[in-house]
Amino acid sequence: MSLETTSGTGGGREPATWSEDPLTARARAVWSGGDFFPIARGYAPGAAAFIERLGLRFGERVLDVACGTGNLAIPAARAGATVTGVDIAPHLITRARLEARAAGHAVRFDVGDAESLPYGDDEFDTTVSMFGAMFAFRPERVASELARVTRSGGRVAMANWTPEGFVGEMLRAHVAVVPPPPGVPSSLLWGKEEVVRERFGDRASAVVCTKRMMELRFPFEPAAVTELFATCYGPTVATLKATDPRGASQLREALTRLFTEHNTVTDGTTAVQAEYLEVEVRTA
Repeated sequence: MSLETTSGTGGGREPATWSEDPLTARARAVWSGGDFFPIARGYAPGAAAFIERLGLRFGERVLDVACGTGNLAIPAARAGATVTGVDIAPHLITRARLEARAAGHAVRFDVGDAESLPYGDDEFDTTVSMFGAMFAFRPERVASELARVTRSGGRVAMANWTPEGFVGEMLRAHVAVVPPPPGVPSSLLWGKEEVVRERFGDRASAVVCTKRMMELRFPFEPAAVTELFATCYGPTVATLKATDPRGASQLREALTRLFTEHNTVTDGTTAVQAEYLEVEVRTA
């Protein structure tokens, strides 16, 4: 049985049948594998700051791609924008709707794929994605789609983990246990300015990239943070399911070591500084 996206108002592309595309089905399975919300809360202050730097205008049409539980979509709506969020995992969309309702903001949320967005050409003024679209398996399609749905002269703004930063180290611990599908490039390449410029190519009239830091804070010790990721973070859940007990132990030990080595506090909680690349593309 196929799971179809909700069509946008601009007559977007026909919804994909995920069961016919193994990579898309795999992506949906990865991000449907855990309750991401407890981890997303750790990103919330940085997400709000990201939106504030965009200086959104009242009524600006904003699309949040791979929106998760609404970390960008809800602050964008609070700023007065007209916001749509889209994510490949239906349970994340359900949670995002609940969070927006609780915050008192009207946001449209759709189930859909970053590689084939269910919206028309030039439908949005600004398209954003924070640590989301970077994980799609076919980045060339993603860059094309982000530019396609954004009007000429509009903006595509992304936050992408860098290879050198804390999350880059963490993600490498995952692929050391279970490699990505054959032919799929590292998601961390989205954290390199030269790669971003190449992927958008002539779809961009200007590209500005800035390295920034985000604090990820959790109210318990590093070993407990590892267990939070093991139950709530889709890539960790998927990796643990795909490996054997030895691989699972290797990943857990690596994550706990990283959270311990990078922890900046000594009060029994965990706080790490994670580098990301902030990208702003002006569409041609």
